[in-house]
Amino acid sequence: MAALSSSAAGVDAAQPGRPLAPAVQVFGHRGACALRPEHTLASYALAIADGADYVEPDLVITKDGVLVARHENNIAETTDVKTRPEFAGRRATKIIDGESTDGWFTEDFTLAELKTLRAVERLPKVRPQNTAYDGEFQIPTFEEYLDFVAAESALRGRLIGLVPEIKHSTYFRSIGLPMEDPFLAVLQAHTYAQRAPVEIQSFEVANLRYLRTKLGRPDNLRLMQLVGVGAMRPADVVSANGALSFDQMCSPAGLAEMAGYADVVAPPTRAIIPLGPDQRLGAPTSLVDDAHRAGLLVHTWTFRPENQFLAADFQDSAGPNARNPAGSVAEIRRYLQTGLDGFFTDDPALGRQAAAR
Repeated sequence: MAALSSSAAGVDAAQPGRPLAPAVQVFGHRGACALRPEHTLASYALAIADGADYVEPDLVITKDGVLVARHENNIAETTDVKTRPEFAGRRATKIIDGESTDGWFTEDFTLAELKTLRAVERLPKVRPQNTAYDGEFQIPTFEEYLDFVAAESALRGRLIGLVPEIKHSTYFRSIGLPMEDPFLAVLQAHTYAQRAPVEIQSFEVANLRYLRTKLGRPDNLRLMQLVGVGAMRPADVVSANGALSFDQMCSPAGLAEMAGYADVVAPPTRAIIPLGPDQRLGAPTSLVDDAHRAGLLVHTWTFRPENQFLAADFQDSAGPNARNPAGSVAEIRRYLQTGLDGFFTDDPALGRQAAAR
């Protein structure tokens, strides 16, 4: 399969340690969710104001086939649905991507019903300051997200990238709610999406291959293959009784195969620089260089500014839930030395500071 050409990437892909992108890109993870409840217009607004190059909506689907921005289809921890007696009977236990999950699920609600709910902070013990915004914001649809980013782009005079993730694709298809064609219909109908930078993400493989056949390779659009940890397998591979693991996908041969349908590989941070037994950063793996040789960009996930999420090298004595901006910037800069092309962060202001070396 053909890899992304070095001319398209902008540099010689055979030189390890050099980024393929013209500049390191900062991705606002669920917006600026360190400072606002995730996947709200307020979170996206702050990410843009703080200099994110892209802002991320994770996409799930409603009972009536509308794409909405939630990290998971289980909305128990990110909305006030637990407090709504009219929806008490919707509570359910489901198997999602092989895991048993209890809660309330978007596919059991119409869009009109979801719009009566309000977002809440997902990590109230870690980010108690964000609970001040509980109850203020609706769940945005994919179309509302696109309209909002287009408006912000016009206001600020710069293109703001779109980086939607299609969640639980195989699961939703299994219950009669396939996401890819509704996603394409919204994306292709929106003028801003035809000229803005777009990166479409998934942990699954089959949907990215399908999207490549539908979308081709326009200059403004990339497909991002998210990868998980070790011997775990993508949900569509598991469903098809396949053997392909994330470890195999990140081998030189796996990356070369990936480059036939994707433009970006997105591993977790610790796959690039793992932690040692002392929880400090060890030696970098060869993953960034291997991906660049295959012609793939590398965008890692996710940097978070609280001590508990940092390597021990960068923590301070303020406690596990304390914000540590200096430590977060220092950790990101350590990772950037590996040649990353971009990274996701819960706090784009700190990401912007780290990237502006």
